[in-house]
Amino acid sequence: MQTRALLLVNRHARRGQADRSRAIAQLREAGFALIEPPSHSPHSLSEIIRRYAKQVDLVIIGGGDGTLNAAIDGLLDTQLPLGILPLGTANDLARTLGIPTALSDACEVIKNGRSERIDLGWVNGKHFFNVASLGFSVKITQQLSREVKRRWGVLAYAIAACQGLLRSVPFSAEIHANGEPLQVRIVQIAIGNGRHYGGGMTVAADAAIDDQRLDLYSLEIEHWWQMIALLPNMHSGTHSSWSFVRSLSSQAIEVKTHRSHSINTDGEITTSTPACFRVIPKALSVLVP
Repeated sequence: MQTRALLLVNRHARRGQADRSRAIAQLREAGFALIEPPSHSPHSLSEIIRRYAKQVDLVIIGGGDGTLNAAIDGLLDTQLPLGILPLGTANDLARTLGIPTALSDACEVIKNGRSERIDLGWVNGKHFFNVASLGFSVKITQQLSREVKRRWGVLAYAIAACQGLLRSVPFSAEIHANGEPLQVRIVQIAIGNGRHYGGGMTVAADAAIDDQRLDLYSLEIEHWWQMIALLPNMHSGTHSSWSFVRSLSSQAIEVKTHRSHSINTDGEITTSTPACFRVIPKALSVLVP
């Protein structure tokens, strides 16, 4: 008996249009009976998943982290398993889960992989897979147009980081976690549920998407060159070794700022401070290698 799958591909993702036909062919060859709704926008993904919930056994989403984030509410409501085709620019969730970016290998994971329950992050009513952040990273997001990402790929993040770095101004924030309020002056706060974000940077060296905790770090730098020196450690997740980086872990975190600051969740600006963050343990099933 064929497995019935709802296939949702973001045709505007960096590899979406080019790989859509190949994905359909490979998934059908693997034995999936595919339902592909008419053209849709990422904002309608959750509603589409709810609409087809009783007709399918799983949801397969092709796109980047923003596309996957747009489907979270529908996946939560229906509890359908998720298969991922990493067709975006950064593909940080796929990287965290060990899902290969090669299309044929990703299809193989959907066919023969195992189902694993993963955590979700939550901030002010918005869910996220990877990271929520404010400050410097929001400026990066604002610089990353679809055209820039399509042209430069992961390198677009480095280009946007250089542009955003020159515009970053430290600001004061109050962090509440584990019963201890902290007063900090920072250029960025990042709160991770998963392991990777921003095209391969690492939230913490021991971060995992099923560890039932959030990992926070704050960058308390005063000079732009400190950020340049820090970058190698941010890729490896060892940035907490620097004196101007504060890190902590908790299941619930609150961040307040003197004036409202926008918050980026999985690459999209979705809310602002004051913000309450929490982890939702074992929220979704995802097919992994």
